[in-house]
Amino acid sequence: MPRPAKGPRAYLQPPRYAPDGSVLQAAVWTIRDGTHKHSTRIPASDARDASDPKVKAALAAYLAEQHRPPRGERHPSQVPIADVLNLYLRDIVPGLTNVPDVTRRIAALDAWWGERKLSEVMGASCRQYAAERGKPQMARRELEDLRAAINHHRREGYCSEIVSVVLPAKAQPRQRWLTRDEAARLIWAAWRFREVQKGEPTKRRPRQHIARFILVALYTGSRAGVICGAATAPTDGHGFVDYDRGVFYRKPNGSAETKKRAPPIRIPARLLAHMRRWQDKRISNDFVIEWNGAALLTIKRALARVVKDAGVEGVSAHTFRHTAATWGMQNGADPHQLAGLLGMTREMLDRTYGHHHPDHQRQAADAITRRPGAGRITTDTDRNDGNGQEIEPNPLNQSPRVSSLFK
Repeated sequence: MPRPAKGPRAYLQPPRYAPDGSVLQAAVWTIRDGTHKHSTRIPASDARDASDPKVKAALAAYLAEQHRPPRGERHPSQVPIADVLNLYLRDIVPGLTNVPDVTRRIAALDAWWGERKLSEVMGASCRQYAAERGKPQMARRELEDLRAAINHHRREGYCSEIVSVVLPAKAQPRQRWLTRDEAARLIWAAWRFREVQKGEPTKRRPRQHIARFILVALYTGSRAGVICGAATAPTDGHGFVDYDRGVFYRKPNGSAETKKRAPPIRIPARLLAHMRRWQDKRISNDFVIEWNGAALLTIKRALARVVKDAGVEGVSAHTFRHTAATWGMQNGADPHQLAGLLGMTREMLDRTYGHHHPDHQRQAADAITRRPGAGRITTDTDRNDGNGQEIEPNPLNQSPRVSSLFK
């Protein structure tokens, strides 16, 4: 059985040498499309791998240029899926907030579906795609992009019929959240780490920006991308912090509204004091969280090292958002206000975190134990972190050594 075509993809063309050893042509990124090669003119020195944004942008531009679907409604059996994907890549993807991630997923879809027709999208082929991709949730997210591309293609008038995409089952929401001791250990591990050179620790502490990131994430429940891109003043393409009014405008200026809502929020007084101090000490210049004087592009790798050093398992950047929601519910926060602060619907908050609230099912529990005709039973509900530890509003109250770091 012949192997399926891989579709257009980025490839690093090795350098060419003359007989005397001199370089005739430096290594350059090219796009392989079957037997055809197209140079991007991006040297290897400017992009380390195919995930580099410049390489991804060049691949996206090539795909959009090569596949321009003809106008007019056609039967799905006449429509190459490559046309569907590239119409979506050209019309919709540039306006999204996570262009590199979407481009990567479109490339993965094109490699498998590109040479197939739209009529081949059915339950069996979708399940085969998910099985070959290996990770069900990754396949689900990619198939969601395929569904969006097909719907856009139909709305634009290119296809005469509705084509349905069958998705793998959705995973259960993650329940991992941090105890206050775990949060303190993470902050302490990030703050105290010292760079080692020639086997000796130096005075440089290159992970203290991770400690600041964790504080902002825990106190605001904001997504990692929002925090990493937060500016200290109104800036195009970024959210910003109003230090005078104590408001965090999380939605980037000029960006379109998405399902991942990021409404303005009031910054807790304790966190605002930290943030003002960082600005006064020139730690936060153009951005709230900076690394070597610039905004953070990603927190993933540095956070993974801190998590390992702290000996805490199962923690990602999104865990801090889960933790903020959980602590808020455990402390009896008004669900309507907490949902607004987190930028999620009340329904989502109740479904995912409602069981942490001290009043969750309280009336039902009282009704079961109440004798007929007796008055309403009132009991004090313990507020704990699941380990018998009392919960305080300040995540660092149980760790004085960490609280003192930011004074």
